Amino acid sequence: MKLLNDWKLIVLLCLTLGLAPFFPEPHILGKIRWIAGGANGMTFKDWFDVVFHGFPFVLLLRLIVLKFINIK
Repeated sequence: MKLLNDWKLIVLLCLTLGLAPFFPEPHILGKIRWIAGGANGMTFKDWFDVVFHGFPFVLLLRLIVLKFINIK
């Protein structure tokens, strides 16, 4: 569980796995645009790719929410 709460590791995952491949645009942005356009022609592989590249950002969002909840 410590790995899921490590800020440095999560940010590193977001910058590497989350955005790879970087050129011509980050892969996750292309997938998000595809989904926003109606997701026509997306296969299981494409949906898995969205989950795979988006998971680091979900973990980062989780850490941010936990940080704000624990402030008292």
